[in-house]
Amino acid sequence: MKEAETAARHWQFARELEAAHQAALAAGAILERYYRERGYDIDSKGKDNPVTTADFEADARLKQLLHGGFPEYGWLSEETADDGSRLDRERVWIVDPLDGTKEFIKGIPEFVVAIALTEAGSPVLGVTYNPIKRELFSGGAGFGCFVDHAPAAVSSTATLDHATILASRSETSRGEWKAYEGSMTVRAIGSVAYKLALVAAGRADATFTLTPKSEWDIASGAALILAAGGAVTDIHGDPIVFNKKSVKVPGLVASNGHLHAALEALIGVKPRPR
Repeated sequence: MKEAETAARHWQFARELEAAHQAALAAGAILERYYRERGYDIDSKGKDNPVTTADFEADARLKQLLHGGFPEYGWLSEETADDGSRLDRERVWIVDPLDGTKEFIKGIPEFVVAIALTEAGSPVLGVTYNPIKRELFSGGAGFGCFVDHAPAAVSSTATLDHATILASRSETSRGEWKAYEGSMTVRAIGSVAYKLALVAAGRADATFTLTPKSEWDIASGAALILAAGGAVTDIHGDPIVFNKKSVKVPGLVASNGHLHAALEALIGVKPRPR
C-alpha cells in the first residue's frame, strides 16, 4: 500500500485519483445499502435497459464529489442529461454509477461503480469499485494498475487455447459465444466495466464484444487495462477515443496484449476504410 501511495504523490493526476477513490467508495456504499435492503424502485430506459433508485442516488453523489470538486472538468454520466458542454473541455470525468444494473437487481455481486478521467480523448485514470466484494481497481497512464492498493498487471497468457475470456451474460444467454467455446475457456461475468477491471488485474486474459457500448461502460476499464500493460481497441482495430459527440463505441477488444492479434483474427476485425 505504501508503494502505491508514494507513487500517487508524484503522479500528475494524484489529486484526481484520490478524489475518484473517495467518490467510488461513497457511491459504492449507496449501492451496497440498496443491494442489502432491496428497497429501490425499478424503471426502464428502453428494451433490456433497467434503471433503479440506486443508479440515480449514486450518480448524484459522484457528481457532487467529482464535478463539484473539479468544476473546470467536463462531465459525462449514464444517468445525467448530457448538455454537450463537455465537448469543449480538455479533461472530462466519464462515469457509470452502477454498471451491471441487471446483476444488481438479480442479486448477483458483479456490478461496479466505474469512474474515468480522460484528457484530449485518452483515458488517463480509471477507478472501478465492486462494493459487495470490496474490490477497488485503480490506475492510470504512467502510474500503473493497482487492486486494493497492491500492484497488478495483465496476465502473460500467449495462446488462445490456454486463455480465459470473459463474456457478457446477455450475449452468452443468446448463444452468441457458442462459436468461440472450443477455442478457449469462456466465462460469463456481469458488467462490462467489471470484466475489463478483471482483465487489467490479470484475473482473466481478455474480453470482447461485437455489441456497441457507451463510453461510460468502458472508459474506466480501458484506463485500467492500458495502465496494466494491456491493449484496448474498437472492433476495427483502432484505439478508442473518448469524449466524442456520439458516446457509442462499436464494440471492443480488450486483452493482455499478447492475445490481441489472435482475438482480432478470431472475430474477424476489419479495419475502417481509409
